[in-house]
Amino acid sequence: MKAAPLSRALRRTMNEVLVHSGQHYDPELADLFFDELDIPTPDHALEVGPGSPNAQIAHMIARLDPLIDELAPDLVMVYGDTTTTLAGAIAAAKCAVPIAHVEAGLRSFVKTMPEEQNRVVTDHLAELLFVPTSVAVENLRREGITDGVHVVGDVMYDAARLFAPVAATRPGPSAYGVEPGTYVLITVHRAAATDTLDALQSLVDVLRAIEEPAIFPVHPRTRHKLESAGLWSQVEAIPNLRLAPPVGYLDFTALLTQARAVVTDSGGVQKEAYFHAIPCITLRDETEWVEIAQGGFSVLTGLDPAKVRAALTRHDWPTDRPDFYGDGHAADLIADVIRTWATERGIA
Repeated sequence: MKAAPLSRALRRTMNEVLVHSGQHYDPELADLFFDELDIPTPDHALEVGPGSPNAQIAHMIARLDPLIDELAPDLVMVYGDTTTTLAGAIAAAKCAVPIAHVEAGLRSFVKTMPEEQNRVVTDHLAELLFVPTSVAVENLRREGITDGVHVVGDVMYDAARLFAPVAATRPGPSAYGVEPGTYVLITVHRAAATDTLDALQSLVDVLRAIEEPAIFPVHPRTRHKLESAGLWSQVEAIPNLRLAPPVGYLDFTALLTQARAVVTDSGGVQKEAYFHAIPCITLRDETEWVEIAQGGFSVLTGLDPAKVRAALTRHDWPTDRPDFYGDGHAADLIADVIRTWATERGIA
């Protein structure tokens, strides 16, 4: 979703070479997004596939090293806080190529969280740091990072504005036999909710606590964990729960914008809910998107069924939407900064 608007902006005046790591190796989670969002076909595919984060990082770096050497890029851009983000940053740094980090400066302040590890290391390696908010600027300043920091807003807001009209043409909840505004949308994929038996059992209890129609597009990793733990049959037995395979960005947006509320552990979905004015219950004890939580647009419940049930009965959700994440033109601002950076170095 981040690449969709930014690739368009970059390719107007620059040569962008797109590398797909293969970290999300399931076609339902990768190819579908490229097709739906008209993202350019990757110029190079690393085809890393499944494995532990350490194994994936090692494979990515080993495959990126000769590729960076061959292409000799002026800048390597990485997005977000995934395993791919960290691997790309390390590979570029070891090849002495400047790094740009899109969505820099976010912090949950939980050092054991894989995403936190990835974004902290990447920020300290990057030369250009594109941050979505003033809070992110302050996070970086506390870590001694002040040079190369640019507040541009959030490219996911760009994507939300760009693709919402297209998503509105999709079937949405009618494909699941429910009416708009009468159901809860659920997403779960993070390690904290799926990597231990206790967490998985708590997740099942949370799903049971949602006492109204709910649509749950199940991430392949989440389903595999539930099946391995012997809990999938319990999920299937929840009467008000509509289980579905993963959906693309457009179909997901159609479901989100017509939901009564969303229950999620995703950072991205927290923002999408904010953009579309949908109440959000966040199955975490902390969030990097502090503006949303502090503003009352999201409630942090962890995997606590009672807290989830209470949040779903709340009626005092804020109705205004401050411009926490810019005006929806972050991609153009990023492209402008890179052009200036390149000109100053005699590259452009």
